[in-house]
Amino acid sequence: MKAIDPVCGMEVDTEKSKFKAEKDGKTYYFCSKHCLETFLGNAGEHKHVEVIGKGKSEKIILNISGMSCASCVLAIENALKKHLGIIDASINFASEKATVEYDPGKTNADRIEKIINATGYHVIKSGGKSAEKKEMHNLKIRFAGSLILSIPLMYFMLADLLRLPMPGPVMQNAPLIQLLITIPIMMFGWIFFTRGIFSLFRTRTANMDTLVAMGVGSAFLYSLFVTVAIWTGSGAYSMHNLYYEAAGLLITFILLGKYLEAAAKGRTSEAIKKLISLQAKTATVERDGKEIEIRIEEMEIGDIVVVKPGGKVPVDGTVVSGSSSVDESMMTGESIPVEKRPEDKVIGATINKTGSFRFRAEKIGKDSFLSQMVRLVEEAQGSKAPIQKLADIVAAYFVPTVLLIGILSFVIWLLAGQTFIFSLTVFITVLIIACPCAIGLATPTAVMIGTGLGAEHGILIKSAEALQKASSLDTVVFDKTGTLTKGKPEVTDIVVIGNYTGNVNDILFLAAAAEKKSEHPLAEAVLKKAALEKIEAKDPDSFDSVPGKGVEIKLGIDTVLFGNRKLMQDRNIGITGLEQRISELEAQGKTVMIVAKNSQADGLIAAADTLKEFSSEAVKTLRLMGKEVVMITGDNARTAEAIALQAGIERVLAEVLPQEKAENIKRLQGEGKKVAMVGDGINDAPALAQADIGIAIGGGTDVAIETGEIILVKEDLRDVITAIDLSSFTMKKIRQNLFWAFVYNTLGIPIAAGILYPVTGFLLNPVIAGAAMAFSSVSVVSNSLLMRRFRPRR
Repeated sequence: MKAIDPVCGMEVDTEKSKFKAEKDGKTYYFCSKHCLETFLGNAGEHKHVEVIGKGKSEKIILNISGMSCASCVLAIENALKKHLGIIDASINFASEKATVEYDPGKTNADRIEKIINATGYHVIKSGGKSAEKKEMHNLKIRFAGSLILSIPLMYFMLADLLRLPMPGPVMQNAPLIQLLITIPIMMFGWIFFTRGIFSLFRTRTANMDTLVAMGVGSAFLYSLFVTVAIWTGSGAYSMHNLYYEAAGLLITFILLGKYLEAAAKGRTSEAIKKLISLQAKTATVERDGKEIEIRIEEMEIGDIVVVKPGGKVPVDGTVVSGSSSVDESMMTGESIPVEKRPEDKVIGATINKTGSFRFRAEKIGKDSFLSQMVRLVEEAQGSKAPIQKLADIVAAYFVPTVLLIGILSFVIWLLAGQTFIFSLTVFITVLIIACPCAIGLATPTAVMIGTGLGAEHGILIKSAEALQKASSLDTVVFDKTGTLTKGKPEVTDIVVIGNYTGNVNDILFLAAAAEKKSEHPLAEAVLKKAALEKIEAKDPDSFDSVPGKGVEIKLGIDTVLFGNRKLMQDRNIGITGLEQRISELEAQGKTVMIVAKNSQADGLIAAADTLKEFSSEAVKTLRLMGKEVVMITGDNARTAEAIALQAGIERVLAEVLPQEKAENIKRLQGEGKKVAMVGDGINDAPALAQADIGIAIGGGTDVAIETGEIILVKEDLRDVITAIDLSSFTMKKIRQNLFWAFVYNTLGIPIAAGILYPVTGFLLNPVIAGAAMAFSSVSVVSNSLLMRRFRPRR
């Protein structure tokens, strides 16, 4: 069925459309997120908005050159969002990357590149690192050439002020000499003119380059006019009317600022560079009975890889023979090497220590954990925090407003009786000092450092929005099994009911058969206990899992149930004879499962799950930080309370089925709380999605990477604290950056416009304004780089 997009008028397939909105009982379909947002902005109050996730979208990250400020970012984003098939587009000015999500059925990467190139900016295909070096080298050459030529211009300016010696022939031909020196300087800064003018005519937006082009161009053209007038013998003009030194020195200072800014921005992406550099280049594999060394690109899934002492694990896999300790610090931030034995997982890019082992390659290329880390960090660094919206709104109107202020200042001073030169000076100074670069860099540089620091400490933050939201959390909900506890309980008690004719081993035999095909954590404990007692776990004839309650199997002619009270109640099986013993064991924090055969309770098995090493410490610290800590579990209230007591948690939500966890999170949010849910990312997915922030532990699993907004690579709950601290620290830096960026422009523009002149006689020199503008963005980036001092509390 087809519908018409009410915003752009395009025909939309209602079955495939990802975006729709309902208003006054009518459903509207849209071709893109841009059109949906435009409609909502125009529609005012609306009943319901739904984003439909039909089909799979794809994401690409592109390197872009030619951006000079936040206005450039908006120009590219607006051009992309208007294109059919593009779901979302986010441009990071600091990293000069575009993250574009699109529907592959409606558009493709080539079309996206053409859209960006059509706006006057360019997609770099050669790779970010080489392009970055090339850009740095280019700016360095331009600045050096401009600086050398600016020195004689500076001498001309100081000679007049300080009465420095000047040879007669030079003095007589000063206008011509200054013109000849300034022309190559203008060529060094020609990129500002081409980009600035191009932006006006191609995208109908003004940017930082537009301001520079108009300011410097005005100074140069006026000086050229004065030069011609002097040559033709006009007595109305003299050397004092020349502005060549202002034009030349402005270009020099702006090029210096751009070079320093590029150098500083390069340092903000060090986390990505470090991750990429970890990748092994070669691997030793067994092929045809021989060990051969191959390039990492030639590896195949299933290859048996040999890792020798001191060698690097090339890809992800499972150990098949041998043992060793592996340094995983580059992946997890954990300094203590991890022991590896057969069936243990190994991660690519980690370092083998003393032993040697063989492992089966299971994830290679883009599927490896390292590649996923790089992708997640890149996407996070390219995303926008909600606080960035303020800077985007300002940037959209900033440059046109500055142009208007510059023109008004010029006209007002002329009408006030000042000379043309005075008024022109004010116009040039206003345009030059008002650079929106600092505003554009304030948020993304801090986000890049924050997400990079997280990766270095084994914390993957998937978006800038998650980084911001984590700073406002007041409640942290922990899943119990596998999160607060180790998730690997051991059988502690086996109890036989009074009238049962069998013994303890018979109870264990029935439980082992019931758990033979189960994936519940208790199954491993039961099977392990059976193996120790040399009891064979027989395959059941049928197996039925009852979520949150237990299992039911057929074993020959017998029906066996193994589960909790709820399962027994559902099947009308009496457990009166076991109730007292169950209560005693549960009071000790043990999980109790009842064994019933042919509708008769025969006994029970109890298992204890212990807290992870730093669970209590993490809970204590969170409470000291003023956070409410809650535990949620499917276990009964007594068992849950016993574990909570050990962990130091006061509020417990017990006997919660997996599908009910999200509803409990919703209730906490209904109390006005900002909630983080911490779980293992498997059966906690709905709750992780419902929470304000979902924190998944065990980042080596695909499920954790898919479900959590923040992923803790190692299972140390103290990293929850580190993630919250890092978020708060990042937001503090963003606010500092935005404050100083806005203060700089708020104070700088009026001073440049001459507001102090009537009172103090002070008029800002355009050259000084150029220097201030050049260093404003550098100061913002430098403040973000100070975040490198962050250290987690331990």
